[in-house]
Amino acid sequence: MKKVELLAPAGNMEKMKMAILYGADAVYLAGKGFGLRAYGGNFTNEELQEAVTFAHDRNRKVYVTVNIIPRNEDLNGLGEYLQFLESIHVDAALISDLGVFQLAREVAPQLPIHISTQASSANWRTVKAWKDMGAERVVMAREVSVRELSDIHKHVDVELEVFAHGAMCISWSGRCLLSNFFTKGRRQSNKGECIQACRFKYSVVEESRPGQYWPVEEDEHGTYIFNSKDLCMLDSLEDVIKAGVHSLKIEGRVKTQYYVATVIRSDRIALDAINNGTYTKEMAERLLLEIKKASHRDFTKGFYYKKPDENDQLYNSSSYIRTYDFVGLVLDYDKKTKIATIEQRNRIFVGDEVEIFGPRDGFETFKIEKMYDDKGEEIDVAPRAKQIIKMPLPFEVKPWDIMRKKLSDE
Repeated sequence: MKKVELLAPAGNMEKMKMAILYGADAVYLAGKGFGLRAYGGNFTNEELQEAVTFAHDRNRKVYVTVNIIPRNEDLNGLGEYLQFLESIHVDAALISDLGVFQLAREVAPQLPIHISTQASSANWRTVKAWKDMGAERVVMAREVSVRELSDIHKHVDVELEVFAHGAMCISWSGRCLLSNFFTKGRRQSNKGECIQACRFKYSVVEESRPGQYWPVEEDEHGTYIFNSKDLCMLDSLEDVIKAGVHSLKIEGRVKTQYYVATVIRSDRIALDAINNGTYTKEMAERLLLEIKKASHRDFTKGFYYKKPDENDQLYNSSSYIRTYDFVGLVLDYDKKTKIATIEQRNRIFVGDEVEIFGPRDGFETFKIEKMYDDKGEEIDVAPRAKQIIKMPLPFEVKPWDIMRKKLSDE
């Protein structure tokens, strides 16, 4: 089976480095403008240059999103920005708008272009049109099935990218007006400012009975346009690969570093096993349990095998399921003293049962017996954000390894 690219989200520099170190072949990220995640942290021009250098030094790629649906005023400075991306040798710009595509060809002809999922490409004719205009890759609409992917691949010789994990959108490939409506135009989804109104809880009020709220009930067809489960294709990756895709994309530029590391690591292990013929149902089940240790909703296969129905939606809550906390990031380990230096990310107590994992398969479990602050004083708790602590460990760890703690069931 052909090797495919594992593409990770990167909302900031730490997430970008985490994604690459945990197994991503490429990352997608945004500058401070023109991308669809206004609250994802994003990168200054200097940080974009640093990210490209970090990735290229490790033989990885960087794609930059320029996928807003722009109004006239949004075009100011866009040409210069595209030229900058070309000058720092980003591996591609993600574009959804035809005018932006044409501008990129005019002012930055050496800049490779990938067509964003926001362009809603769902058939081979559309994909062929983008290819004929010079696009190197098309990110397919989330609504495309495995069968349709295979048909598109047979008709058009161009790289295809699909989502393999993450949040789904209730609107056609994200072209949503709810956020714009509820905020009277102040927060526009198509400019990266979505308020996720689809996750709100709604009641019905009859016009002549103000103050009387009625729950939104479902009929035999469901009320399922408002709150999708998360996509997870971990146990079906082989089907998607056989359909002819080049890149498997993980959604989540506004998710945490812990989420990025957990999901990328599991998919990396799965893809490596698929490549060497050792992927099994049991491995898929084990890796799925690992993914569920990151914040998530219940999972669905989206549109890959059928049109989603009421079983692919959430009715009781829009909240995430959280069973573990990211409590520490390993900075260093002294092999002689067996002392680890750790940056705290959530409160840690002596006596806590914790797990440590890294890019490799598996994890270690142990009970914290002692902790010391940066002055060498023994402490019982590390309460301060990003506090530097030291602790003896019964096994070797490496920088960028993650410490997590199971949350109480109470």
